[in-house]
Amino acid sequence: MGRLNKLSERIPAAPELLRPQSHWQLTAPLDLFSGARGQGLATQAAPGRRLRLLAEPSEAGRLQVQLLEDGYRGWIEPDQLLGRAWSSAPQAPRLLQEHEIEARLGAVLSFALAAAAAANSYLWGGSLGPDYDCSGLIQTAFAAAGIWIPRDAYQQERFCQPVALEPSCFSLLRPGDLIFFGSRQRCSHVGLHLGQGRYLHSSGRSHGRNGIGIDGLSPRDQHPVACHYRQELRGAGRVLRCHDGSHLP
Repeated sequence: MGRLNKLSERIPAAPELLRPQSHWQLTAPLDLFSGARGQGLATQAAPGRRLRLLAEPSEAGRLQVQLLEDGYRGWIEPDQLLGRAWSSAPQAPRLLQEHEIEARLGAVLSFALAAAAAANSYLWGGSLGPDYDCSGLIQTAFAAAGIWIPRDAYQQERFCQPVALEPSCFSLLRPGDLIFFGSRQRCSHVGLHLGQGRYLHSSGRSHGRNGIGIDGLSPRDQHPVACHYRQELRGAGRVLRCHDGSHLP
């Protein structure tokens, strides 16, 4: 009986099965849009990720879904799931202790450096690679090590334990900490600290680069990208916990 119940949970997505609150696990990559209309990319989901449908189709025909590992919401075309997902029972996210996260930071850094070494360009909403946006790269690097954090830069800033940061002193920073940039009102960019005030991030062409690069927080680094973001430095944070799958606004 247990075997039959387990098999019965694995049903391929079909139009008549796409009901609100149903759960699915992806077998192929999936693009999530930022709205019920338009082509704005919100994020991308890799095979193996789980999601649930939130409501009936919109007037435009799209479905709003929530990714279960990080609570992130977006819109998809219904036929995107057909043949690309299996029904899935609700599953609680795996939470890690602080010491377990610390032990995996080497894998996070290795993933990010490998992403930088590959040919890439900046992609708003990109989180599958080789093309990423800033927070998509950070989330994917941590997820590759089994650590789920929020999707967007401002959410990541709120999620982290703040780390004191003075522009002239980086002694409190550790490799694997996150560096946050933006205006006084809102965080809009994030990088991964590599050590000694150097950070890895994906930035767009408008700021002097089109893809992943490494810059410095110190005024000694006069690269145009480093200079731009140094003027927008907000602070730093440390990942001490895993996301519990709840929705973050």
